[in-house]
Amino acid sequence: MKPEKAEARDQGGASAQAPGQYPGRGGVRAEVESATDSRTKAEPSGLMEAVCERGNLMLAYQRVVRNKGAAGVDGIDVAGFKDHLKQHWPTIKAKLLAGKYIPQAVRRVDIPKPQGGVRMLGIPTLTDRLIQQALHQVLSPIFEAGFSESSYGFRAGRSAHQAVKAAKQYAAEGRRIVVDMDLEKFFDRVNHDILMGKIAGKVADKRVLRLIRRYLEAGMMADGVVFPRRQGTPQGGPLSPLLSNILLTELDQELERRGHAFCRYADDCNIYVRSQAAGERVLASITRFLGERLKLTVNSTKSAVAPLWMRAFLGYSLSWHKAPRLRIAPGSQKRLKAKIREVLKGARGRSLSHIIGELNPVLRGWAAYFRLTETKRALEEIDGWLRRKLRCLVWRQWKRPYTRARNLMKAGLVEERAFRSAFNQRGPWWNSGASHMNQALRKSFFDRLGLVSLLDTTRRLQGLS
Repeated sequence: MKPEKAEARDQGGASAQAPGQYPGRGGVRAEVESATDSRTKAEPSGLMEAVCERGNLMLAYQRVVRNKGAAGVDGIDVAGFKDHLKQHWPTIKAKLLAGKYIPQAVRRVDIPKPQGGVRMLGIPTLTDRLIQQALHQVLSPIFEAGFSESSYGFRAGRSAHQAVKAAKQYAAEGRRIVVDMDLEKFFDRVNHDILMGKIAGKVADKRVLRLIRRYLEAGMMADGVVFPRRQGTPQGGPLSPLLSNILLTELDQELERRGHAFCRYADDCNIYVRSQAAGERVLASITRFLGERLKLTVNSTKSAVAPLWMRAFLGYSLSWHKAPRLRIAPGSQKRLKAKIREVLKGARGRSLSHIIGELNPVLRGWAAYFRLTETKRALEEIDGWLRRKLRCLVWRQWKRPYTRARNLMKAGLVEERAFRSAFNQRGPWWNSGASHMNQALRKSFFDRLGLVSLLDTTRRLQGLS
């Protein structure tokens, strides 16, 4: 599985909406839903008029500006976006209503994956992000009713936390074997014709269909050269998550038809069965189904049939107990430590309070996402490791043995022990874990500086919920 995606989307609160998700504002939402729900394919559709309606566009503009993000190929950022729209929007709107608008190419950005390799993002221009968001807000109510109850990704009122809780419930019911399916380069392999066929089944407005097709086929710019695209829907635009749910709804329906218990978050899909043999059969048959019906490939090296406690889902894993408990997956712990190391790089010239100020947003977001954990060992271990890293940094900053001895005495150590510790000729990491530094810089010292404790924060959040 690829838990880093869900972590990145849900940190700071599991219910936080992802870019492109329907914001759920009452007045405009009701207006858009009433404008779309009444249309059928048999009647002339004014869907593009609903997309370009002022209230819908204002809502989309607020979302795009709030999400900030990098500029596209035109170089226009959030600061200059409003002035750009004042000048060009009347022309753009006229082209949209006439069905003649041509999107600009997306800017390619490669993001390293924790497991190796890169994830390719396609960053649209802010104008195209605005149009995609406006499309999303109108199309989402049309397709939402057909989505599965077991689909949790990029949907209003749904979150990774709900998916993890459902997985725990399946395990408690005795489905302790998981079919962990990884779709190989899903966003790069989406078949345009199959996807457009599914959209055309519910959307009659040919202008909207042509616009979506153009977004799918918009070129990708890398190193100043634009490359054409004939398949895939690159991550990075507000419309991409909705399109992925539309395509994979057929997979959800097939799993429901067969009576399987499953959880899907975007392209991460786990199916829960009662035996290894049943899991092997399900994996083989669903692999054939995806290849024949959706032209998608299951990555055989990353997919597996295994006991629940041996796999991770959205950053969590489950214990082997009869009443399973949610735990933080080892991979999630490694990724947090890697982020902390990045913050601490080159930190020797900065004050401890400044470094803690940089660390705290990362720690708060991580604790908020993993507040469902039912074991404290991982939290205690990371808290202790981080405090040791900071003690190591302080030891390096003290530099000279006499400075170290003086500061240890200020922290309460007797003179003889302070000098013996300062002149022990051991390395910084050894000293950061030794008793003299633990006594000098206790947890209470870091608490006074405002360092976020993962254990304390998760307990507080659990108490609030």
